Amino acid sequence: MMDEVSGAYSGRASEYGERFGSMDAVHPSDRQLVSTWAEGIEGPVIDAGCGPGQWTNLLAQQGLDARGVDLVPEFIERARRTYPGVPFDVGSLNTLDVAAGTVGGILAWYSLIHHEPTTIRIALQEFSRALHPGGALLIGFFEGSVIEQFAHAVAPAYRWPVRDLSEELTSAGFEVVETHTRTTTGRRPHAAIIAGPTVQ
Repeated sequence: MMDEVSGAYSGRASEYGERFGSMDAVHPSDRQLVSTWAEGIEGPVIDAGCGPGQWTNLLAQQGLDARGVDLVPEFIERARRTYPGVPFDVGSLNTLDVAAGTVGGILAWYSLIHHEPTTIRIALQEFSRALHPGGALLIGFFEGSVIEQFAHAVAPAYRWPVRDLSEELTSAGFEVVETHTRTTTGRRPHAAIIAGPTVQ
């Protein structure tokens, strides 16, 4: 499934980057949420599913040791050209190339929307493994009243009720700290969850 998604984004990477590859395309409340979350991060940060890299660059501009990771080589190439001072790598969200307990924050901003409900926990467990105690995860996603697939412009994606994704996070070793929802007329409902690793 993720190979198909990667291929679909590779084929439209240029178009996607032109439309969404800058902070000008970001809703102001989303920027505020991510920026506020970042203020409390201590240690390295991974922008997991970084796309064209605009969020990774924002985190770096806030003084964080930020790195972007994405499955799509074309996104990584564009990000490296656009933000030459920020590190970017091709990689999977399911197997982050970091030692356990070494990451301060993980941003997964709409990068889990293509993960099937039966397999999303693999990525969440990997995030839990990577984060150090006191670390924080921020997920952005499409909200819905039930878990269901919909026809995303690039590849099939899923919308989640906040409650259901929160339960997945709990099962993967997280404690939910905050939840946010946003509805804009004529647009799909959006949501975000901030969570931290459960203290053992």
